[in-house]
Amino acid sequence: MIDLGSGATAPLVIAHRGASGYRPEHTLAAYELGVRLGADALEPDLVCTADGVLVGRHEPEIGRTTDIAARPEFADRRTTKTIDGVAREGWFVDDLTLAEVRTLRAVERIPDVRRRNTLHDGRHPVATFDEILELRARLSAEVGRPIGLFPEIKHSSWFAARGLPIEPALVDALDRAGLNRPGSPVWVQSFETANLVALRGALRTGLVQLLDDHGAPADLTAAGDPRTFADLATPAGFAGIARYADAVGAAKRLVDPLLVSEAHDFGLSVLVFTLRNENRFLPADLRRPGPDGEWHDDDFGDAFAEAERYLRLGVEGVFSDHPDTAVAVRDALTAATSRGRGLSG
Repeated sequence: MIDLGSGATAPLVIAHRGASGYRPEHTLAAYELGVRLGADALEPDLVCTADGVLVGRHEPEIGRTTDIAARPEFADRRTTKTIDGVAREGWFVDDLTLAEVRTLRAVERIPDVRRRNTLHDGRHPVATFDEILELRARLSAEVGRPIGLFPEIKHSSWFAARGLPIEPALVDALDRAGLNRPGSPVWVQSFETANLVALRGALRTGLVQLLDDHGAPADLTAAGDPRTFADLATPAGFAGIARYADAVGAAKRLVDPLLVSEAHDFGLSVLVFTLRNENRFLPADLRRPGPDGEWHDDDFGDAFAEAERYLRLGVEGVFSDHPDTAVAVRDALTAATSRGRGLSG
């Protein structure tokens, strides 16, 4: 069981990129709203600026999540880069100093689905990891419970090859914040494997091996290792992961009773990503129509039912863009269990 230091044993609700269903992702506003909506922990993705500062963004290319495309002073920075074997065109955080990144403002990633979030476009700067750590400490004090943090290292090998390794800066930030210690409410995540193995000796926090529902860890592919994420999501894979990590974070399409049972057999906690309220992200049986009788991407479906499906599997936590939904289901299940009956009883 993942313990954030509060003694709570209920499954965790982790605000994915903050409450990114309601605010532009990875802004301090999104993180704070996540906590105000009841999330137990926050999930910041970490990338690195040209001068070695960690900031919260989901990928190196920042044209989709900031207003940089509308900034004429950065027009000549548009370029194409190959990241983990895939060509990407746009503006890249590793080409900008922190001072330059600070001039940018966040925008909604998927405005066609989250039109209401565009109200907040241009209102919030890109947050540094240090600022996220400071916010976590402040919110923990204000709400009277330790807020967990699940920082994810993005594209570890790619940044390291550019001379901007994320891991040393991450360890340094956690050291300075007093969070690199046993019992820390921090759990460091990665889709790659070698960096987590190396971090096992440098970090006293929890480590989470992420498992996607397609492809393979970039570091394994680069090393000629044929193993895929599907290979890692097996008893043999879990046996290897358990040597360096404390938990697996699995894409929801991977998560079923067998995976949960097998991971638990090796002492690994199981986290599920990502729960979202909108029809676009829900299975067909949980999509709900709008007033015209048709279902639309941006309408909310039966996200409560999806959250219940995964929480009933005995997972230790869920990542959600809409943490209030997951919190409501988690709390109802916990209360129903304490009364000795199911949620519908």
